[in-house]
Formats: sequence, C-alpha cells, structure tokens
Amino acid sequence: MATRDRVARPPAATQPAAPRERAYAPEGASKHLPPLEYRDIPSPPSFWKVVGPSVVLVGVGISSGEYIIWPYITSQVGLIFLWAAAAGIFMQLILNMEIERYTLATGETAIVGFSRSWKPWGLVFIACAVIPNFWPGWATSSATITTYLFGGGDPTLIAILMLVVMGAALTLSPVVYRTMERIEFAKVAVVLVFLVIALVAGVSGSAYGDVPTAVTDAGWPSGIEVAVILGALAFAGAGGVNNLCQSNWIRDKGFGMGAHVPHIVSPITGEDQAEPSTGYMVRQDSENVRRFWGWWRVAKKEQFFFFFCTGLITILVFSLLAYSTVNGRDLGEQLDFVEGEGNALKDIVGPWFGTVFWAIGATALFAGSLGILDYVGRVSADVIKTIHGRESKKWTESKLYFLFVWGEVALGTVVLLSGFDQPLALLVVASSLNGVVMFLYSVLLIRLNRRGLPPSLRVRGLRLGLMWVIAAVFGVLSVWLLLAQL
Repeated sequence: MATRDRVARPPAATQPAAPRERAYAPEGASKHLPPLEYRDIPSPPSFWKVVGPSVVLVGVGISSGEYIIWPYITSQVGLIFLWAAAAGIFMQLILNMEIERYTLATGETAIVGFSRSWKPWGLVFIACAVIPNFWPGWATSSATITTYLFGGGDPTLIAILMLVVMGAALTLSPVVYRTMERIEFAKVAVVLVFLVIALVAGVSGSAYGDVPTAVTDAGWPSGIEVAVILGALAFAGAGGVNNLCQSNWIRDKGFGMGAHVPHIVSPITGEDQAEPSTGYMVRQDSENVRRFWGWWRVAKKEQFFFFFCTGLITILVFSLLAYSTVNGRDLGEQLDFVEGEGNALKDIVGPWFGTVFWAIGATALFAGSLGILDYVGRVSADVIKTIHGRESKKWTESKLYFLFVWGEVALGTVVLLSGFDQPLALLVVASSLNGVVMFLYSVLLIRLNRRGLPPSLRVRGLRLGLMWVIAAVFGVLSVWLLLAQL
C-alpha cells in the first residue's frame, strides 16, 4: 500500500502543468455558429465496443426496401436488376462513412456542418426529413400485413394505433438512443435467423439455379417506373435523411469527438440537457490525428459488416423468396404480392412458415417506422436547438424532439384519415423523394469534407472520385423523375 502511495503522489517540487491556451480551427469559422475549439480525441476502443449505430441504421432500413420494394421488382422482372441492389447499398456505404468522417472529427452532425456555410441548410434538411416521411407507408404496410396474420381488420385504424404506440415508446425512453439500439438489435437478430431458415426451406432449387442469370442477364427493368427505381436505390440499405442521422447516432454512442457532446434524453423520464450540440475539432498533432484514423478504421469495419453485409444479404434472400413464389404471377396491386407470397410459402414449406414470413414483415416495418419517427425528430431537434435556439433554456433539444415526434404522428394520422392509405403508393412516394434528397446532400458532403476539415482529415483520392459518381447517379435519376412527372 505504501509503495502505491509513493508512486501515485507527485514530488513536492512538481508544479501543476500550465493549462493549454485555447485555439480554434479555421475550418470551423462561421458567422452563424461558434468556432470549433481544438480538443483531444479519445483513443478508439476495440471493435466490439463500437458496434451499434450501423445496426440501428440497417435495422431501420430492413423494412420497405428489403421486404417490399426490391422483392416487388424481382416479382415483376426476375433477378436481372439485383446488381443495382448491390450498387445501391455500396453507394450508401461510401456516403455513410463520409457522414461519419465529419462527426468523428467534430462531434457535430453533418447538417450542422452544412449550416456553417449557409444557415438555411438546417431548415432545408428539416423539410427533407419531414416531407418524404410523414407519408406513413411503413406503418400502413405493417398494419396491412398484420391483417394477413389475423385474417382481417382495418389497416388504417391499426396503423394509427401503431403510430401512437411508437410515439409513446420514443418519448418515454430515459435515453432515446439506447432504446433504439436495443429494439433494432433484436429486430436484426430475428430477421437474420429467419433468413437462414428461408435459405434452406423457402428458396426453390430453380431459384438457386437461376442466380447466375443475375450476372449474365443483368439489365434494366423495362416496365418499372423511374420513381420505383430511384426509390429502390434510395432504400437499398437506409435512404434519405436516415443516412444523415448516422451523425446523430454515432455522436450519441460517443464515437470520436462525439464523446464531448451531450445525449438526447426523455424530457419526461430522463435528465434533460439544455446544451446546444456544437462540437470541437480534433487537435492537429500527430497523436490526435493517429487516434482519428484509428476511429476511422473501427467505424469503417462496423459499417461494412453490420450495414453493408447485413443489408445486402437481406435484399438478396427476400428477393429470392419472391422469385421462388410469385415471379411472373399477376397478384393484383399494392401489397397483394406479399399476401400471395405468404400463401405460396404456406403451400411450399408449411402453414407456419407463411405465418412467420408475415410476422417478420409486420415487425420489421413497425420497427422501421419507429426508426423513421426517431430520426426525423432527432435531426429536426438538433438543427433547431443548435442553429436557431442556442440561447433558449426552455426549449431544450429533448423537448423539441418530443414535439417533432408527436407532430409526425399527427401528420401521419391526418394522411391516413384523408383516404391516402395505399401502402405501396405511400412507400414509392417516400422512397423516391428520399432519393432526390440523397443527390442534394451527396454534393454538400463533398464540399463539407474538403473545406470543413483540416487537410490531414479530408476526403481525397479514390473515395472523392466515388462521391462524385454517387452524386451523378442520384442527380441523373432525380432529373429523370422530374421529367417523368412533368
């Protein structure tokens, strides 16, 4: 004990170290927000300690695109367009890491970074989050599939009840991110178990035999509207502002400089925090830059295994199930092909398997809708508090989150009661609009990660070239969608 005391106690002559003089990053200069003060970035932990944000992202994403839109395309044209699913989720992998780059370096969200150059960008992206997503296609789809499970019911009423339950679950959680992480972890685990069973029991031998045609006969899906194609690419993984919310989730998990920024907690059951969420810049010395790239490596690994691999496998297996059961069959409109697919699986495998297929779909879409409510509220509250309400002690980020979540519930209810309640149509509207949003922020990310970060942390080389290709793809499809509508 005495030895430990001697080692721990500094010599009497030792003087306390002089505090470092405050220094600010020139890249964070802005007339709209405080400058970014340099701080030390924590050392990166082991890989398994950072797992979470990508699981939340893919958990929210495993819903409309994986379970409905891509299987729908496969049921209409076969396997020839699955190459685009792989391309779409790869593009999102690159986008996600560029979104994470800025937050790892500053602790700020990408949207706050955009707003440093032009203040209205924050309000633009609130609109980009709210407008495509108040169409409650996910809740309506979950409710419709629930009626298949129980042999009937009113999908509109069920969807409204689901929205209310989701709002309560999010706003009564002590720390919202932890709630989302637990729910999406459970959802992803259940879906993966189902996919393993489906590969053995549900996918036909002829479907496996035709898999090579996905490469040899790869082509463009004639007869599929551009809105569906753009929506499919946008929802191959996550889509829209959902990808941008990766900033918020890794910040709340404590990635990189996010360790210096407060969390969102419930204004009802948690300890509310009023601090606005501006960030700090990684100190530009060799040790801090080395730590940043250590964070980059573990974050990139988490994205690859839990977002890219999980998302791609999910799309492929659900599409193979659709190909094995309903390809080429006229099953009507909307989600009739999902009902037909479940009935076919009951005949092929057994009644239990078709029922589980519907249960997985209803649960996945419910959890997806929950995640959408969360990220719309999270992104919107962060923008309002950080950019427009920094001085308010009354309107904390948590209270703003509460208002946006329940506002989305109210808007979705109004849409459903107005009679616009067709699930596939709602999903196509939401997904195609989100594709246009992705074109906008892919260009802004290039600018942000070139001008908003020090040279040692910037995007460059091959990754920069890929970002320009991604922007071009979503730009061309967005213009095509506009011309098609006109």
